[in-house]
Amino acid sequence: MLRTAVSLGVSPEGFWRLSLKEWRMLTARGPEVTPMGRGEVEALMRAWPD
Repeated sequence: MLRTAVSLGVSPEGFWRLSLKEWRMLTARGPEVTPMGRGEVEALMRAWPD
C-alpha cells in the first residue's frame, strides 16, 4: 500500500496521515478521464476570461 501511495505522489509521512476515506478516493477506479481538447479550453476561457 505504501508503494502505491508513493507512486501516486504521496510521501510516506503523508501516507500514514491519510484517512480511510482519503485512501479510497486516491485508489478508486472511476471512468476514464481524457484531457480537455482545444475547443473545451477555449470555451472555458470565453466563459471565465480572467
